[in-house]
Amino acid sequence: MKAPRLGIIGLAVGVIGGMAFITGGCANEQEKRGHELYTHYCSDCHGESGKQNEGFNWSAMPDPKPKDLSNKSEMSTFKDEELFATISRDMLDTSEEGGDTIGDDDFAVPTMPTFKYTLSEDELWSIVGYVRTLHGAKMEFNVAARKTSLEEGLKTAQAKFEQAKQAYEAAEKKASDEAERKSEQLKKDVDVDESAYAAEQAAMGQAKKEMDVTQVALNNFSTRAGKGLSIPRPDLTAKPADVAKLVDRGKQLYENKYGCNGCHNVGGEGGKIGPALDRAGFRLNATWVYRWLKNPQAMDAHTRMPALGLNDADAKAVTMYVATLRAPKSEPVAEKPVEKP
Repeated sequence: MKAPRLGIIGLAVGVIGGMAFITGGCANEQEKRGHELYTHYCSDCHGESGKQNEGFNWSAMPDPKPKDLSNKSEMSTFKDEELFATISRDMLDTSEEGGDTIGDDDFAVPTMPTFKYTLSEDELWSIVGYVRTLHGAKMEFNVAARKTSLEEGLKTAQAKFEQAKQAYEAAEKKASDEAERKSEQLKKDVDVDESAYAAEQAAMGQAKKEMDVTQVALNNFSTRAGKGLSIPRPDLTAKPADVAKLVDRGKQLYENKYGCNGCHNVGGEGGKIGPALDRAGFRLNATWVYRWLKNPQAMDAHTRMPALGLNDADAKAVTMYVATLRAPKSEPVAEKPVEKP
C-alpha cells in the first residue's frame, strides 16, 4: 500500500510544482516585459538601475529631477497603486473656463510625462512590477484580479443596460398603444406622449454611458488607448489679435503642464532625449507638429515620445508656440590650426 501512497504524494508534488512553474513563468514574463518597457521609456531619465544621475538625460532635465528608484527606504513608502497613478495620471483640466491654473503646485512632476494614453493598463502594471525589483521588492497588486473585476463589471453593466432598454421599450410601446387607442376614439391622429417614457429613456441613456465606460476600461487594459486612432487635419488659423495669447499659452503648456522641456532643449535649456527645438519653426510643418503631439505612436510606432492626452485647444497652442522657435543657424566653430613645433 505504500507504493500507491508515494505515487499520490509524488503526483501532488508534481502538480504543485507545475503550478509554481506556471505562476513563476507568468511573473517572469511580466517582469521581462516591464524591463523592456522601462528600458524604452524610462531608463534615459531614471537610469537602467533606477539610480539618480545614472540616466544620460538626468543632469539636463529641469527640476524636479527623477526619484532614486533604487532607494528602498523611500520607495517602500509608496503603494503599488500610487506608483501606477504617477505614471498614468490624468492631465488636469486647464481650460480657460474654470480650469486649473497652469503651473500650480497641483501639477505633479511636470517634467515626467504620463503614459496613460500610450500604454495599456497591463503594460503599465508590468512597469510598476519591474520598478519594484530596482529596490529589491515585489509588486503586491493582483493584476489578474483587476482584469477579472473589469470583466465582471462589464457583464454587470451590460445586464443593467439590457434591463433599462427593456423597460424603455415597454414604456414606449405603452405610450404608443395609448395614443393609437385615443386616435381611434377621437377619429383623429393623437401624438404619442413622449413624457410618459422620458424617465425610462433617460435611465437607458445613463446605463448605456456606464456600459461604454466599462467597455473602454476593459479594452484599455490590454490594448493601447491610441492604437489605430487617426488625427484629422486641424484648423490652425487664428485671428491676428489672438496669436500672441495663443503662443504664450502654448509656451506655458510646453513648460509647466506637459513637461516637454524634460526631453527637448530650447536655447540650451531642457533635456536631450528628443531633438532640440530651437529651429523647429523652420524645420517642421505645423500640421505635422499638431498630429505628432496628439498621437505620436500613430506616426511612429517605436517612438519614445508618449501621447500626452492633449485636447485640440492645447495641441493648437503648443503647435503655435513651436512655430515661433526660429533661432538663427549657428555658425560652425573653426578649428585652430595646429602649430608645428
